[in-house]
Amino acid sequence: MNHHVLPPLALALITGLAVPWLLVRARWAQQVPRLGLAVWMLCGAAFALSIAVLPAQLLLPEETSHRLVDLLLTLHAPSPGRLAAGTGREYLAAAAAFAVLALPGAGFVREVVRARRARSRHAGLLRLVGRYDARLGATVLEDARPAVYCLPGRSRRVVVSSGAVAVLTEQELAAALAHERAHIGGRHHLLVAAAGAFSAVFGRVPLARIGGRTVPLLLEMAADDRALRGCSRDALATALYALAAGRAPRRAFAAGGPSAAVRMRRILAPQRAGHPVLRGLFAVATAVAAIAPAVVACCWTG
Repeated sequence: MNHHVLPPLALALITGLAVPWLLVRARWAQQVPRLGLAVWMLCGAAFALSIAVLPAQLLLPEETSHRLVDLLLTLHAPSPGRLAAGTGREYLAAAAAFAVLALPGAGFVREVVRARRARSRHAGLLRLVGRYDARLGATVLEDARPAVYCLPGRSRRVVVSSGAVAVLTEQELAAALAHERAHIGGRHHLLVAAAGAFSAVFGRVPLARIGGRTVPLLLEMAADDRALRGCSRDALATALYALAAGRAPRRAFAAGGPSAAVRMRRILAPQRAGHPVLRGLFAVATAVAAIAPAVVACCWTG
């Protein structure tokens, strides 16, 4: 048996099956959503890489299969001479690995292009029916229903309904606008596209299934935290309550929406003592320390 198949197989099982169930139950991930997002993205990258290496290792003979894992661990590009001396099976293995990695890559590009087209169409409509308010720095849309949302990317703009302007106080409206600008400034639409592409390719894997609904929630929480740098918790929570039933077009970020209730509870909950960042880093370090010996042992054996 080609024992060099074991490291990528173990990494795929751990990141694809075990880690998602731990992450979704980890309180620190919601306390420090940016760290939680980083862990989700690292797990996705590790899973995709391990799945790409698996078929390549199966194609390679045991005596040369360690080269692929060694190359990935050292992150060292092969020399031109080494490339020229490669066998047909090694070229086929490399092609198989790149083909697997190309699937989520192509899905990401497709998600970005589709979202950009949808936002461009909506931005064109807003130019016809909306009016720009310089004081708010946003486009005001005549609609009695309170709503605040943004279009990120090239068509970037924040949109506020006249109902939201009428219902929200100045502080609450400023909090909602800051939340939306956090989405634009953080380029959160790219992370949403990456999560969507990953789910489309690996939809049955818990990492994709759970991450597909967790990543957008963590992005909303990260935008809440950014908005709280310039507004009070009461103002943001009240704005979320007023905007909870508001609707936004697809491919846009809305200040309210289905996650508003969870986020309100998080914002108004008493701040716990301790350092959630340290707890999160400790959890990540513990997982890496548990995995590393087995992976290294398999990679350098033989």
